[in-house]
Amino acid sequence: MAELDGRPVTAAQLQALALTNYGHFTTMVVEDGRVRGLGLHLARLERDCAALFGVRPDLERIRQFARRQAPPAGAVTVRVTLFDPAIDLGSIGGKAEPGVLVTVRPAGGAAGPLRVRTVRFERELPEVKSVALFGVLRQRRLAQQSGFDDALFVDADGAITEGGTWNVGFLRGGDLVWPRGAYLAGTAMALLRGVCGGVKERVGPELAGIDGVFATNAAVGVRPVAAVDGREFPVDGAARLREAYLAVPGEPL
Repeated sequence: MAELDGRPVTAAQLQALALTNYGHFTTMVVEDGRVRGLGLHLARLERDCAALFGVRPDLERIRQFARRQAPPAGAVTVRVTLFDPAIDLGSIGGKAEPGVLVTVRPAGGAAGPLRVRTVRFERELPEVKSVALFGVLRQRRLAQQSGFDDALFVDADGAITEGGTWNVGFLRGGDLVWPRGAYLAGTAMALLRGVCGGVKERVGPELAGIDGVFATNAAVGVRPVAAVDGREFPVDGAARLREAYLAVPGEPL
């Protein structure tokens, strides 16, 4: 199910997104009409729209379009994408009027532990949740072809930053540690920091002193990382963090 500005989207309108691939998005789980961190998702859309298009979106209008697609009961995953169907490769510098594309899919359940490998990679403009996912998906593909579930990125200074579509956090004794560096800070990460705290530190791929690793994003909440480059980690700490995340109340969409 997909609508652009509250109407069924056409193939011609989607062609601009497929061929030009310029825009940004946020993904949120809607449960019984409520969203954890809704304000964070809306702030992201406002911030990224200014960065990519130089305009401020109508956030109430976006909420209205999302409500049209989300059922009043049950759980679904809603993705809101802002892009301009009139923009093409030759007119990319023109004035933009981004439309609001809302797509819905079933919400996923609890995901199993990840086994990842580290790789040197930095996304372009990491602070923006861009639709241009070629680089991160290529790294995921290469990792899966090598027997891993996903890739964990390391920057030029040798610090772990993030996964392709998820943030990473670490457990060290009783402490919660977040990476310090340039990466896309997610809404789930922000909510979890709000309820569980933690410090920001540079963490290298050797994971010295770390005794637990987890992934987090809005679609799955908290997911344990069972192994990094073949080094095994316990997964029980992630289960406790997941409970804390799920206890965060949702906001009415």
